[in-house]
Amino acid sequence: MRIPVDVPPAPWTGRDDGPGPEHLRWHDVVAPLPADAARAQVLIGFRSDEGVRRNQGRPGAADGPVALRRALASLALAAPATIHDAGDVAVRGGALEDGQRRLGAAVTALLDAGHAVVVLGGGHEVAFGSYLGWAGSAAARAGTRWGVLNLDAHFDLRAAPVATSGTPFRQMAEREREQGRSLRYAVLGIAQPSNTAALFAAADEFGVQYLLDDECRATNLPVVETFVEEFVRAVDAVHLTIDLDVLPGWVAPGVSAPAACGVAFEVVQHVCDVVARSGRLALVDVAELAPAVDVDGRTARAAARLIHRIVTGRPAGDHPRFAGTEPGDGP
Repeated sequence: MRIPVDVPPAPWTGRDDGPGPEHLRWHDVVAPLPADAARAQVLIGFRSDEGVRRNQGRPGAADGPVALRRALASLALAAPATIHDAGDVAVRGGALEDGQRRLGAAVTALLDAGHAVVVLGGGHEVAFGSYLGWAGSAAARAGTRWGVLNLDAHFDLRAAPVATSGTPFRQMAEREREQGRSLRYAVLGIAQPSNTAALFAAADEFGVQYLLDDECRATNLPVVETFVEEFVRAVDAVHLTIDLDVLPGWVAPGVSAPAACGVAFEVVQHVCDVVARSGRLALVDVAELAPAVDVDGRTARAAARLIHRIVTGRPAGDHPRFAGTEPGDGP
């Protein structure tokens, strides 16, 4: 299977502590996507900040895919994994809509081949490209119930004459309405001061389920977990989209609009764990990393850890032992 991309995958490199599974890191296992790949986890990048520019945000997210790969490369793996890199779709000359369409075609091909797909953004306009990929898939055409779970400080339901990083979920909702369906859309982490009354009204109009950032405190984790579990149980497949501005600004400074409050990293991580363990996660995208303003690479490292948890499906404490390291082995 050939996935049309603008930038082919580059070799992954990183820290090397020696041979053997006990030293395994991401760069040891990630390989370019072969034409005959069996089902696997596949990464594809979307180099775009055109939507952020149109939305009057801080640019730089087009460099996000490269920084995310760099942050992932030296992360240690608890067990062998099969992960492929398909390369990047790039938006050039302001042609956002064409880029979203081409990303969608690539995602459709990957999903139809049975792969679990992680899209590395890119501004949050990446979410509509991912949606086009799902909407064109064989599973969607067969009537599979799917839903979009957004971790975000913003609804991104703006009404605008052109696509931006603030419009993807309105675009999805309107497209679904045209098809005689309703978009199953939930958001966790909404910051009230960052969303006008018009956006809350749009959320009500489209039947959006949401929790405010104030409702997503670690002390309120059972409520957050119930919210996520009920949403996941109501669908057959989940599109998880993570706007890194859902995290506090001091955890994720390198985004187009850093959060004054945000949702604690451990809460966001737990949500990712719940969705990954559900067995219904088909598609993930990660958005808004702007490396040029990412102090000490904090945002990239936080995003890489979330991607690592999602791809490996291994929360902390769940580390299968390698052969020869059963309890009692060793000194």
